[in-house]
Amino acid sequence: MNWIVKQIEKAQPFFKKLSANIYLQAVRDGFISLMPIIIFSSIFILVADVPNIWGFYWPTGVSDSLNKVYNFSMGVLSLMAAANVARALTRSKNVRLPKVDQMPEAAVMFGAQISFLLVAVDPFTNKEGLYFSTAYMGTKGLICAFLVAFIVPNIYYLCFKHHITIKLPEQVPQNISSAFTNIIPFAFSTTFFWLFDVVFRTLTHTNLAAWIIQALSPLFTAADGYAGLAIVYGAMAFFWFIGIQGPSIVEPAVTAIYLTNVEANLHAFQAGAHATNILAQGTQYFVATIGGTGATLIITYMFALMSKSKELKAVGRASAIPVSFGVNEPILFGAPLILNPIFFLPFIITPILNVWLFKFFVDVLGMNAFIYNLPWTTPGPIGLYMGTGFAALSLVLIAAILVLDFVCYYPFFKVYDAQKVAEEASSGADTIEPEKNNDAPVAVDSGAIPLSITKDGKDLNILVICAGGGTSGILANSLNKMAKQDDLPVEAAAAAYGAHGDLLPDMDVVVLAPQMDAMRDSLQAEADKADVKMITTTGKQYIDLTRHADKALDFIVNRLKGVDGAVDSGHTPESPAAV
Repeated sequence: MNWIVKQIEKAQPFFKKLSANIYLQAVRDGFISLMPIIIFSSIFILVADVPNIWGFYWPTGVSDSLNKVYNFSMGVLSLMAAANVARALTRSKNVRLPKVDQMPEAAVMFGAQISFLLVAVDPFTNKEGLYFSTAYMGTKGLICAFLVAFIVPNIYYLCFKHHITIKLPEQVPQNISSAFTNIIPFAFSTTFFWLFDVVFRTLTHTNLAAWIIQALSPLFTAADGYAGLAIVYGAMAFFWFIGIQGPSIVEPAVTAIYLTNVEANLHAFQAGAHATNILAQGTQYFVATIGGTGATLIITYMFALMSKSKELKAVGRASAIPVSFGVNEPILFGAPLILNPIFFLPFIITPILNVWLFKFFVDVLGMNAFIYNLPWTTPGPIGLYMGTGFAALSLVLIAAILVLDFVCYYPFFKVYDAQKVAEEASSGADTIEPEKNNDAPVAVDSGAIPLSITKDGKDLNILVICAGGGTSGILANSLNKMAKQDDLPVEAAAAAYGAHGDLLPDMDVVVLAPQMDAMRDSLQAEADKADVKMITTTGKQYIDLTRHADKALDFIVNRLKGVDGAVDSGHTPESPAAV
């Protein structure tokens, strides 16, 4: 196993580069801002349909009103995705342009939306006037929306890079001048897709979005099979094991399938048919990666309740609540599980077996697959029960998954626990309070905070960024609580990577969680442009910061002052390759 892990580590730079690809980032970041829409619309569909399970049906007027919210949000998801993904890509492209020649995000978004409508929507007329079909404005048009969102910002980028714009005299007010600057790239973008649509419809007699769905239907089917599911969820676990946030690479490739499958399942359920599509966000959140990537819910509670090692027991107890809500960085870096040869096999195989078991329940036992989208922070067993429409068989499946995960992890847990017990015995850890010094409070007064380098001269504004906003939220909340108690001039905010763009310019310092290390260069470029200091962290160091706000602030202040602010967690510092 040690040899396998060493070989994997050698390939880590390639996978980090893949994870930092600006197009994958754009899809992921664009969808982060769409998640409130997806979740909000799902609430209305839950209220509309769930009572039907117990024989209660809303009056037609109430049902239509509830479904209207869903149709007017999820029903135009691709139109919004074209705009948001284009905006995310524009931000990445703008880093490469001078500050005086930045592409306007709003103009690119409008160009992407119009271009998407040109190639994905079928117009029709009746006696009342001109209309257009919404068939591919929802989840079915997502892949088409991504393609449009990739091309439009590049057209704008070429125009702005080579100054192919209308320049007005300096005497013209800037707001008027900027409007004229956008005319040529906007015209190029929309004209390109208009001409493409004319040729494409002439050759294929259909729109681009419909053609893509037809062409990729075999891929959709294959991805929903046992082999496809193993590749998708095994890859997520593999990338996380080598220290790269797995969903950041895999999710952009399957997001369109996720949402299309859930909508198809919902329509089948509403029609009284069997919802059979397996690949869905709920499958990822509440089955394959229950408790977080690697299906870490059970192993965390095994550490907390069954471990003889004092260190592992402490890590398990500290991680239990976050992991229950899908925030598993504390156990990934605290145990650690990632890049730990002992856990290589169960970390990769357990998510695959979980989703295979789910597919068995759906295909053989007749349980419905996921018909609703729920927030990723919903505890796994609850999310599985609700997401499948409160299916009775899902309760049996939950128990089966927990037993399966216990069986998968138990032998490896026993080996690692015994190893840790032996280490503690040899070092005398069984007679000394572990990490005693680590609990000593660190005093940080107002005078120690370097307000002279802040933008407003009043508060040190800190932004913490992680993959999903989980652990960053824990750290930011702890800092704000301590600042309020001790009357310190500190304000902290948290964001998922991709949702940080609007917050970054107003910050003085950004703290990057270790799971986003692959994005470090990209974020550094953004931080430099916004005149924001960036601080990176290692695995156990970051987890220790989330648990001790005083040490976190001391760490940040020392780094800003150019002092080594590493947190002493009682462990050997990790190498960059380990995070």
